[in-house]
Amino acid sequence: MTSDTPTQVLRPEHIAIVMDGNNRWAQQRHLPSIAGHRQGTEAVRKILRACRDRGLKALTLFAFSSENWRRPEAEVRGLMSLLIRYLRADVAELAADGVRLEFIGRRDRLNPRIARLIEESEAVTRDNTGLDLVIAFDFGGRWDITDAARRLAADVAAGTMRPDEIDESVFQGYLALSQLPPVDLLIRTGGETRLSNFLLWQLAYTEFLFVDTLWPDFDAGQLDLAIESFARRQRRFGGRPEDAAPELNVQKC
Repeated sequence: MTSDTPTQVLRPEHIAIVMDGNNRWAQQRHLPSIAGHRQGTEAVRKILRACRDRGLKALTLFAFSSENWRRPEAEVRGLMSLLIRYLRADVAELAADGVRLEFIGRRDRLNPRIARLIEESEAVTRDNTGLDLVIAFDFGGRWDITDAARRLAADVAAGTMRPDEIDESVFQGYLALSQLPPVDLLIRTGGETRLSNFLLWQLAYTEFLFVDTLWPDFDAGQLDLAIESFARRQRRFGGRPEDAAPELNVQKC
């Protein structure tokens, strides 16, 4: 190989982030928890811009889990208010920038006003072809799998699907993110090293990166370090390195 032969660099197309550490960020500064969540929203804006600038195809953010309803009522109300504020303030810009916004998770437990605002925001950006921004809100990995199984069973009962037609590919089509590239890299901020019932099926062969940085402090530089870490990894997908090479999601640079 000559020195001018292009090298292949492993780059993620789809990054998912568990945005952890807002409360601790606020506590360290003797501020109410909602201040940490507000600063976390600013971090979302920064990382979204950074992902667009770096040519990513999709960014999935874990914003509110199925279990977060257990948090203090005042904090939950504050999070709902922040969501409303974010959608009202940012959707027009997202649409202008070509970002397609999608929410995954339950909507039956949301205030009807919030559910309607989510639907309207998705509709405004539906035809965009740039970065896909997915917000997991009232989402749980177990719920996602159970809901998919329920809908698949309904199709079998209705006669539109035969049991012998069901395989992993078919089942995956009923799950969240089925229309997007696979999640290449999961980042969890805040120092915790667990999935917290996130994308349990979708992360089967995803690369994980756990960082101590609290979410409000996570910036473009931290994102670049995460992408560099991903580039140094060898993705085998259960095979040998030489067998896995054709499966790698690579871009020439």
